[in-house]
Amino acid sequence: MARTPALLDAGERLGRAELEALQLDRLQDTLLHAYENVPFYRAAFDAAGLGPDDCHSLADLARFPFTTKADLRANYPFGMLAVEQSELRRLHASSGTTGRPTVVGYTEQDLSMWADVVARSIRAAGGRPGQKVHVAYGYGLFTGGLGAHYGAERLGCTVIPASGGMTARQVQLILDFRPEIIMVTPSYMLTLLEEFERQGVDPRSTSLQVGIFGAEPWTEEMRREIEERFAIDAVDIYGLSEVIGPGVAQECVETKDGLHIWEDHFYPEVVDPITGEVLPDGEHGELVFTSLTKEALPVIRYRTRDLTRLLPGTARVFRRMEKVTGRSDDMVILRGVNLFPTQIEEIVLRTPGLAPHFQLRLTKEGRMDALTVCVEARADTPPGRRVTAAREISSAVKDGIGVSVSVEVVDPETIERSVGKFKRIVDLRGK
Repeated sequence: MARTPALLDAGERLGRAELEALQLDRLQDTLLHAYENVPFYRAAFDAAGLGPDDCHSLADLARFPFTTKADLRANYPFGMLAVEQSELRRLHASSGTTGRPTVVGYTEQDLSMWADVVARSIRAAGGRPGQKVHVAYGYGLFTGGLGAHYGAERLGCTVIPASGGMTARQVQLILDFRPEIIMVTPSYMLTLLEEFERQGVDPRSTSLQVGIFGAEPWTEEMRREIEERFAIDAVDIYGLSEVIGPGVAQECVETKDGLHIWEDHFYPEVVDPITGEVLPDGEHGELVFTSLTKEALPVIRYRTRDLTRLLPGTARVFRRMEKVTGRSDDMVILRGVNLFPTQIEEIVLRTPGLAPHFQLRLTKEGRMDALTVCVEARADTPPGRRVTAAREISSAVKDGIGVSVSVEVVDPETIERSVGKFKRIVDLRGK
């Protein structure tokens, strides 16, 4: 799909020098806003011997301290706000499954900016005003559903607010309402795929043209699987609640070569996960974001734990981030070897006879950690092929990643299905 200047907004038409001048101006304003209104940032800047007026260039940002999820939790619920609570128009929060939730507030201007960047994202994905968007992200405190919803409306689309769950009903709504676009996690898209086939509907025959997938890492192999079986364009969207929600970065449908970060609103860095040193563009590390236009909850150098690298822009002036390969806190260290679920996903999806549904189950064998890859067979896979597939996965993991794992190929539909973010790693070591 070709892009034309008429489809780009003012921010997308900036030259690189103009963009960097805008970034510096907004960064200086954000540092001052955070310092004057958030006690946490005042204390952190003071401890580092820095003030907002010490930022004279974009490179100076590297001198300022990081913000972590632990910092947000320590200031639960409202300690990180830079505005009075009366100025808030919405609150979102993380699930809090591993501790206190992280709480994010939005002013009216924040919500408008958020809608703008999601609208930009949907348009970059190939969506156009007047089309229908089936939103199957969860609604509620999770930012996915409402973020997608208001962005689609801002673009001028008709929203079908399906939320997550009730898979059979989702399929029926897609068949009846005929949306062109679906926004959903990639793992739940596979669940919808199975439901179409269960109902005797060819997924390639639906009205869907574009799938915008986010909220969890996914691979090029999964993209090919979804595109082939649905006959759609599958593109990646990136966001996280602490920065804004979905719409921080988006893959453009015409290139599908990584996600363009909307750098006029979110300034990216990639750092060494261990030392915190800023890495040059092109080197892999941990993604860090500083918000440039947020009022209620500005974030300075927020450590996302997502692993990627920064690349030059292609379809847009903004730099790209490579598809997230994993999270530093999702990494499994097995007998001294670093392993990510996406590495296993690539192997599973290229192994004949297997469905794209798997889990990694960590157990103890004596004093050593052990990992079992539990993966489903396709319905038509004969028993002999299951045995061969298990050997192929085990060999590929050993050869490609450098560690030995067990592989269990199980019957179709025996691994619990996702209605949102799928839990790839099940830790049974303490049970």
